[in-house]
Amino acid sequence: MMKITVVGCGYVGLVTAAGLATSGFYVTGVDRDREKIDKLRRKKIPFYEKGLAELVHNNLKAKRLYFTSSLGLGMRNAEIVFIAVGTPTGADGSADLSQVETVAKEIAGYIRDYTVIVNKSTVPIGTGQRVKEIIRHNLISPRDFDVVSNPEFLREGSAVHDFMFPDRIVIGTESPKALEIMETIYSRFIEQNVPLIRTNLETAEMVKYASNAFLATKISFINEIADLCEAVKADLPTVAKGMGLDKRIGPDFLSAGPGYGGSCFPKDTKALIHIAREHGKKLSIVEATEKVNERTKKRMSEKIIRVLGNPAEKTIAIFGLAFKANTDDMRESPAIPIIWDLLDAGAQIRVHDPRALQEGKKIFGKNILYFDNEYETVTGADALVILTEWRSYLDLDFKLLKKKMNKAILIDLRNLFSPEKVKEHGFIYEGIGKR
Repeated sequence: MMKITVVGCGYVGLVTAAGLATSGFYVTGVDRDREKIDKLRRKKIPFYEKGLAELVHNNLKAKRLYFTSSLGLGMRNAEIVFIAVGTPTGADGSADLSQVETVAKEIAGYIRDYTVIVNKSTVPIGTGQRVKEIIRHNLISPRDFDVVSNPEFLREGSAVHDFMFPDRIVIGTESPKALEIMETIYSRFIEQNVPLIRTNLETAEMVKYASNAFLATKISFINEIADLCEAVKADLPTVAKGMGLDKRIGPDFLSAGPGYGGSCFPKDTKALIHIAREHGKKLSIVEATEKVNERTKKRMSEKIIRVLGNPAEKTIAIFGLAFKANTDDMRESPAIPIIWDLLDAGAQIRVHDPRALQEGKKIFGKNILYFDNEYETVTGADALVILTEWRSYLDLDFKLLKKKMNKAILIDLRNLFSPEKVKEHGFIYEGIGKR
């Protein structure tokens, strides 16, 4: 059975490693963070991702999945090496490729027989060729290898599902031999008629960036429409439904909210803008998308203050810290600037999140109060603000909420509830783009 190494055990790397092991391959996950590796060996997942713990546990038990902090051990007899390390935003907006380049250099020292090096990290166009040059330059002696671009399309919160049921697979390589091996890896999906795009390195890299930029644009677009709906007294949910029924548009990513966040959209839109500028091009729509997203977050802070009045010395309960539901990830979460704005205005903040409280403590420290129970969170609050669309919030007991709160004000920045339902319980309700 083919042996695979995945370098980087973050969201993408760990899901990829566990998913490939489920397909029957022997997979070794490598990460230089020894504490993370120790946790994984003890079957402890270092972050929350729905269904991932079970997937990792099952493959460890079946002895198809291993973890090590040693790249040398991890690459022993490996035929394929996936690079799945971070590419954070640099000071100029570009993707920081230092981790990718370091791994490529280190990999070169361990290549013995023919090896396929797969870029799974989201990287700028041209990185595949750069990785090829780095490996070739650092080989101890002439070795045969190929570099492949195989972008991931995993959504945080549903990454396991997305790996097991992909809507497409993109393989970028100029090597027929590498392509054949990659098709073997994904044979179970190809047999299920999952669309397979075979292309070159640069096109595969562009597919990933273009996809994320388009989805981010869709979010910013609907948030601007929501703002206009409020001005003209139109109902945004109905507008979005009417738009989404057009098959050319579709309903996904047409839910208004406090702006996009996470590890992908903010980083990838900035990187794509930077790539375009380097080539003398201007991506006006993507640049506008980024500006609208920042403006949306500020508009949400202003909405809260407008509904509540002067927040000085008032208590605001916040439901949701993660940038989206089903994850504990707070990277670029809209909750961060909104809460800081409210704190700067003098408000006292009490927060609840099913998964992200520990991450919240790293960011806000003792500036806010943290609660595991929703009803303790709202005790004495002058308003409740919903920032993350956790489905558990749909089961809230409004009678108990009102009893616990100082004032019955609900500011629903995810449009989870119908105004009629909330107002029936005596609440003042404010959503996004609703009449």
